[in-house]
Amino acid sequence: MNIYREITPLQNTNVFVVLDSVSNGFDYPVHNHPEFELNLVAGMSGTRIVGDSTERYTDFDLVLLGPYLFHKWDGDTVIQKSGQPYRVITIQFAPDLFSGQLFQKERFIKIRQLLRDAGRGIKFQGKTFEAAMKIMIELTEDQGFGSIISFLQLLDLLSQSTETTFLATEGFSPKSTRSESNRIQVAYGYILKHFTNPELKIGDVASQVNMSDSAFSHFFQKYAFRSFTDFLIDIRIGHACKLLLDTDETVNQIASKSGFNNLANFNRLFKKYRTCTPVSYRRRYLEKSSFDWTHQITPWQFLPQKSIEKGPTKPVAYATRLVHF
Repeated sequence: MNIYREITPLQNTNVFVVLDSVSNGFDYPVHNHPEFELNLVAGMSGTRIVGDSTERYTDFDLVLLGPYLFHKWDGDTVIQKSGQPYRVITIQFAPDLFSGQLFQKERFIKIRQLLRDAGRGIKFQGKTFEAAMKIMIELTEDQGFGSIISFLQLLDLLSQSTETTFLATEGFSPKSTRSESNRIQVAYGYILKHFTNPELKIGDVASQVNMSDSAFSHFFQKYAFRSFTDFLIDIRIGHACKLLLDTDETVNQIASKSGFNNLANFNRLFKKYRTCTPVSYRRRYLEKSSFDWTHQITPWQFLPQKSIEKGPTKPVAYATRLVHF
């Protein structure tokens, strides 16, 4: 799968940038970048790719993306051809923005946690979406320092929300697991370190937190909201998806590297969790990643990952209206 690196307009002097696009199309490839991105789509329906997640969105969509998490939104051709207006507002900011001493204070704990979780992609819905959309529209106009305050209020709003859904699986973005329990963190860490071992058993993990198999099973279900077996399979399938997209290895090799010692069992579970075979999954993403560059207004905004060199030149012009803060 070809994943392109976006050369974003964010400059070292910026706190963040806002890209505001009205009825401007979705002519860009599957891509990633080192910056965080909050993407709002309003008035359009289509397909969204975030990591190993492919979903339909309808009318509105709001997703926070962590660094290097590849993504792409498509818009329905029928809607675009109908002339119906739609809008895409994107906010991008650097991964080290909140690394300063001020942002290590207690008041910023939830925002820092939000940014850690963004490695899987977070979709926001309901009242959170409505409030966030209002702030993001306001941020398309430069209000001076007031815009910086609004930006922080936006992140605070998102960090407090319970109207959220993770998009990519834990196995695809293993560093984004979350729990307030030290024991569950130890368990997660052990599973993520050893999930490629096909002999991994619940007892191996239970012993790490000094619990019996039965007690750990109930404990894990409480915190992970699923059984140990389901969690382990989800991680292994997520890791297999990543290998299918990032490598040319055979399905048999990928199954082995993902903790499955039986190819038939891997194929069966993959189809159950992804509703298609591993071969179909790889082919589907390859088809979606094909891109007609003749329609791209600023082709040098996106660079193939293998061709990226240190200090790439930023494009002279971008296809959307930019506001630097």
